[in-house]
Amino acid sequence: MIVKQTDFRGLLIIEPQIFGDDRGFFLETFQDERYREAGIDRIFVQDNLSRSGQGVIRGLHFQKARPQGKLVTCLRGKVFDVVVDLRVGSDTRGETFSIILDSDKRNQLWIPPGFAHGFSVLSESADFFYKCTEYYQPADEHGILWSDPDLSIDWLVSNPIVSEKDQKLPCLKEVID
Repeated sequence: MIVKQTDFRGLLIIEPQIFGDDRGFFLETFQDERYREAGIDRIFVQDNLSRSGQGVIRGLHFQKARPQGKLVTCLRGKVFDVVVDLRVGSDTRGETFSIILDSDKRNQLWIPPGFAHGFSVLSESADFFYKCTEYYQPADEHGILWSDPDLSIDWLVSNPIVSEKDQKLPCLKEVID
């Protein structure tokens, strides 16, 4: 696998090795020893899978008291994945990073604890998979408004479909101390 460091400390792009032939393909989506060598030295406690239609935006979500590290990938379709660095003391605090995760490429993104996370669906639908280092705690769920003008995120979709809950989230400046 190829591991690429981004400009955000600890945020990694992972391109797994894909073995394919006329029967299909095979790849390891996670192998503890190899990912630890790449710098992902975490225990994963929960796997999540969501399916969304084209134009759906989910996020930007995070947990404050028990922040989750996430290893994310798109199993079917294509998504525009976005993170916002919320880590106190980080050189990139308050900045965004984005990448297209594509089931044809099978690329992954390792998001360390301390980031808000969201994605938009670029394909007809998408199956989005993420491994988490902390359990989901509904009482600890927080977020940032997907359309925060200070973030100026171009989600690459027209007529976005956003949940009522996500439409009511605060802007970044209300979240960061």
